Parts: sequence; structure tokens; C-alpha cells
Amino acid sequence: SIASADMDLNQLEAFLTAQTKKQGGITSDQAAVIAKFWKNHRIKIHESLINQSRWDNVLKNMNWRVDLKSQSRHIDQINTPVAIVEMELGKSGQ
Repeated sequence: SIASADMDLNQLEAFLTAQTKKQGGITSDQAAVIAKFWKNHRIKIHESLINQSRWDNVLKNMNWRVDLKSQSRHIDQINTPVAIVEMELGKSGQ
């Protein structure tokens, strides 16, 4: 719950206090250890969750344009918009 919510220190304190008051919850010593661990490793845990949830490829570049036909054998095809999209994908970190 702490990691998925990416809790700040105030949220963490409120969450752990609630857990210590809950029937069958954690002790105040356990809450202190969890708080210390979260304070020391929050950034690493957050980055790890992001890396696990992201695809291998990332969008490196994107170009797009909209073309209109100005000549055609059939009059109903003139001024028909056509979107052209070019996406460059690459591995994250490269």
C-alpha cells in the first residue's frame, strides 16, 4: 500500500498509526522500522515499480502530417484528409 500510493512522510505516518491501532495490526516498533526503511529506499522502490510497469520500448521520436488530395479521377476523393504518422521506438535507456 505504501509503495503503490507513493506516500509522502505525512501520509506514511498516518497510515502506520492506523495500522498500529488496528486489531491484529503492527506494533509501534514495526511501524518505526517500516518508516525508516521507506524513508531510506523510497526513490529506489518507486523507480523499480515504474520499470516493472513500463514496456520495453519507449517513444524516441514522432513525426506527423495531414495531406489533402488536390487531384483525383473522382471528384468525391478531392480534399479527403489523410493522416501520416511516423513513430520511432527504442529501448529505454539507450
